[in-house]
Amino acid sequence: MAEHQVVVIGAGMAGLVSALQLAQQGLDVTVVEAAATPGGKVRQLVVDGAAIDSGPTVFTMRWVFDQIFESAGTSLEAELRIRPLPVLARHWWDDGSSLDLFADPARSFDAVAAFAGPDEARRFQGFCAQAKATYAALEGPYLRSASPSMLGMSLGLGARGLAALAALGPLRSLWHSLGQHFTDPRLRQLFGRYATYTGSSPWEAPATLMLIAQVELDGVWAIDGGMHALARCLERLARERGAAFRYLSPCERIEVKNGRVSGVTLASGETLPADSVVFNGDVAALRTGLLGQPVRRAVKPKAPPRSLSAITWSIHTRTSGLALDRHNVFFRNDYASEFRDIFGHGELPKQPTVYVCAQDRGTDLAAPTGRERLLCLVNAPAAGDLSTITPEAIEQCENSSFALLRRCGLRIESAEPPSIRTTPVDFHRLFPATGGALYGQATHGWTSAFARSSASTPVTGLFLAGGSVHPGPGVPMAALSGQLAAAAVMASPALTRWSPRVATSGGTSTP
Repeated sequence: MAEHQVVVIGAGMAGLVSALQLAQQGLDVTVVEAAATPGGKVRQLVVDGAAIDSGPTVFTMRWVFDQIFESAGTSLEAELRIRPLPVLARHWWDDGSSLDLFADPARSFDAVAAFAGPDEARRFQGFCAQAKATYAALEGPYLRSASPSMLGMSLGLGARGLAALAALGPLRSLWHSLGQHFTDPRLRQLFGRYATYTGSSPWEAPATLMLIAQVELDGVWAIDGGMHALARCLERLARERGAAFRYLSPCERIEVKNGRVSGVTLASGETLPADSVVFNGDVAALRTGLLGQPVRRAVKPKAPPRSLSAITWSIHTRTSGLALDRHNVFFRNDYASEFRDIFGHGELPKQPTVYVCAQDRGTDLAAPTGRERLLCLVNAPAAGDLSTITPEAIEQCENSSFALLRRCGLRIESAEPPSIRTTPVDFHRLFPATGGALYGQATHGWTSAFARSSASTPVTGLFLAGGSVHPGPGVPMAALSGQLAAAAVMASPALTRWSPRVATSGGTSTP
């Protein structure tokens, strides 16, 4: 029987993982990508010769990648150099206060006690214990499940897991739940920010998102060469196992014949035959018909609320005034106004929180003495396809953001050449049909956890992967979705009639 041909649309994290795992199994894999490099949202921009990670910057849940690399007959340490970060994040407020959270829980307890008092530190311990129990309850029946449902998850949780969620009050919002833990509004604000990791508002996101605290407590690492080095590594491993990559090759249409996929037509007019297609793009592109009318039925017709977008600035310059760490967050006192503006009015926030990733800091390397690489980010509405984000509004948001940094004591020299700014309009161009949404749908309400599409679709031979499908956004979650998509391809009827080559620890061989 001829080799099973797979076309992966998109070389984002999920597409790379799918391509690697399917090539490892001996399938004929071709990856088509509109951009010039792998990574998707895990992208680098070059500013004055410096390569700056300008997408996701936090590497967590390394067990996901340990599993992926092991399945490819190698290991994370053999392919990449990663360094644990002693400081998870450094937080600043415009009232002059600051707080570090550490990989060492005892150091974090002492830091919170010094910041907000011993009673609040004990509450912090209780919060961490509940976050750990929530993560333990949901990892198996939700994160690792191919297609979780309320009933299936309830059955999979067991008595202990159900008790953990009952104690949490899953119908509550994250913001409400944090109010049960903390009396200091700054700590409620700090941990409420975890909702934005899924592109959501802490006032609307379910309390279960507190599990992100446990994800970070399990470890945050820095990768030599940046997050983009992870994408390049996965591409190299997939190539070594036979996958082909075609860049600057946007997909125009997914072909369907007799109810199943038959190929992919590129913008150039060339058609690549395919027995299976893995779509690593936002499902909004399918829903709106950008890839052809026959594949619209692959996803639910009703569009869910969009997640957050962002404005980012990639900068290579000197700083002074504050001792930055790798990950830094700058808060204002009125946190609620940011989400009223974004989700309530569809406008850029007048008082944004600012995240700064100082990419030459935080590890055992010496702090930079000259120019350093920064990514600055503020949340924004996914309105890149609307007229509400004007150049004037962007300038106002930029001025407000950098004014906050100055008030907190951080001085950033004017960059020469200027920084590269990316707006929701730009993200919409990069990721069509999204409006610039960077996380797929917003995770608002308890049932939103079950609203995402799974890897398998009603269109035979079409599979989905990426941050807009289960289990959700973020680098490790997208990688998990790539695993799930590859497993769904291998379990499909067309593959069960075909005998792929057998993977070994040293590579692959054909029996």
